[in-house]
Order: sequence, then C-alpha cells, then structure tokens
Amino acid sequence: MAPLAGLTAGFMLLLFATGLFISAQMFGPGPKVLTQVTFAPGMSVTAMGRELERKGVIHSAVMFRLVAKFRGRQSAMKAGTYDFPAGISMVNALKQIEEGRVVQTYVTIPEGKTSAQVVRILMATKALTGDIDVPPEGSILPETYLYQPGETRQAVLDRMLEAGRDTLNALWLKRAPGLPFASKEDALIMASIVERETGLASERPRVAAVFINRLRSGIRLGSDPTVIYGISHGEPLGRGLLKSEIETPTPWNTYLIDKLPVTPIANPGKASLQATLNPAKTQDLYFVADGSGGHVFATSYEEHLLNVAKWRAMEAQVNVYSSSASSEASVAPSGDKTPEVTPLAVRLSNKR
Repeated sequence: MAPLAGLTAGFMLLLFATGLFISAQMFGPGPKVLTQVTFAPGMSVTAMGRELERKGVIHSAVMFRLVAKFRGRQSAMKAGTYDFPAGISMVNALKQIEEGRVVQTYVTIPEGKTSAQVVRILMATKALTGDIDVPPEGSILPETYLYQPGETRQAVLDRMLEAGRDTLNALWLKRAPGLPFASKEDALIMASIVERETGLASERPRVAAVFINRLRSGIRLGSDPTVIYGISHGEPLGRGLLKSEIETPTPWNTYLIDKLPVTPIANPGKASLQATLNPAKTQDLYFVADGSGGHVFATSYEEHLLNVAKWRAMEAQVNVYSSSASSEASVAPSGDKTPEVTPLAVRLSNKR
C-alpha cells in the first residue's frame, strides 16, 4: 500500500505543480513596461502568440494558442495595434485582442483644404503606409478619422471619399427648393467657395445666400479664392492678389466668367454644404469685411459702396494693408484708382 500511496501523492503533487504552472502562465504578470504590438490583418492565432512571446507580453505562445482555442473565440481575434500595460496577464491580453481594444489614432483634415493638401497630410502621417494619388477636388469630407498604425493611406483616403459622397448625397436630398444648381456637383462647387470665403460658422448661410442670389441674378460671383485657385490651385500666395491676376482669365476666375468654376476650389466641410443647400433667405448681393473677422452685407451696390468706404476708413486708421492670400484681397469698386496690390477684404466689390 505504501508504494501506491507514494505514487498517488507524487501524481497529485505533479498535478498541483502543473496547475500552478498553467495558472502562472495564464494569470501571472506579463511585461514589466507598457508594450505595443501590431497584428497584421489575416494573422493567425499562432502567429499572434509568437509575436506576443517575442515582445515579452506572454511567456508561452503555445499556451496562448491553447487557451484561445479552449475559449472558442479564435475567430474574434482582431488585427490592429495594441498597447498592453505593464503586468497584464495572458488571459487579459487575450481578452483585449478579442474585444478589439486597439490603440486609437486619428488624423484630422481641416475644412477648406485642397485635395493635394489632404494627400500631403496623409503622406506625413508616419504610422500609415503606401502611396496615394490626389483625388478630385472637393471629393473628401474634412473630418477627424480613426486609423490603425500600419494601415494603408489608400484605405484611410477611401473612407474620406466615401464620407464625402454619403454626406453630399444625404444633404442634397434635404436641399431647399428652387436652388440654381443643375446637379449636386454644382452645389459642391458653390460650397467650396463658401468654405473659402468665411471662417465664421454663423455667416455661412448668409454668405451662401449672397452667391446664390448673384447666380440667380446673372451677376458674376467675383470671389477672390476662385482667382487664387486658378493661379496656384489653392496654395497660399503669401501676399495679396494683384490686379493683373484678377484680370487674368482662368476656368476658375469668377470675376471674368458668368457661371460657377469648372471644379470645386477646396474640400468643403459639412457646415458649408448645409449652408449652400439651405441658404439664408435674404436679398443680399454683396458683403465686405467689418473689421472684426466678420462681414457687413448689402442688398444694393450703393449700400455696398458705403460699407466699403467705412471699411477703408477703418483700414486707414489701423494702417493695415496686407493679409493672407486665402481670400482677403480684392479689386476696388469701379471708378476707384486701384493700386497694383489691392486693399484687403474688399470682396465682391465690382458690379458685374
């Protein structure tokens, strides 16, 4: 009996030791410091375990695979980049992967950027991979986008393009009646002009109304940002517009063409699209800077000239004669002596 009892005791001790070992592998502390691990799409559970063992997050890739198989959630294992905190157990690391608690990384596309500028932002995002071509102007929805480190730039750009299409389609269905747009693409072009003409959200519906009223009335839009786009495709000039540039024909120069430009001049945000498709109900045809970042609006050319005169008097007092080239410089009203570099923020000032 004694040998049998000894054998039984030894077997029980072995089971106990094995249990302790397995428990230590499953629930014992992992890495000493926060450790980041990336799993590529399509990576197997076995490969994930090996990568975790290589990075020191777990002690045994074999044990990781067995536990994952035992839990029956191998198909739930999600690719991506994970931050595993110091001391995390193998079981908790497995749960983190099953739940897809990946590192949250974002790229933000500001409103009013050109498509070429958006591509430069994506190319400068080092955590993304691959090259991309510049998409059509206006096709991207400016927004903040989540991405995974190691993801392709094309995949992120595709989400931006899809968001642009979906947003335009949805807002087009909710547009005000009687707008002078032959298509939603026309509305997109107008929204890009509204985007570049004002940075104040509260002004967008009224700025949109000015341009729409001018389009309805057969008055040229006279928008400085369209001139700039024809010169530099939206890249900052670093100076005011020259009178000679305003007088140079391009397919975008709305001082010289009687219709919308041939393409958008930037990627408008959702707010500018909404304002364009549901503009304020006004008779305004003109606007000029008010000196505080906003604009003063007018329904007649005579009223507009008075507003321009007030602005110029204010401008002379503060002696400000330069601005960013994004949208500020314009020609002076007809009959005025216009310097080669024109005063800032006197917009839509030529009666067409």
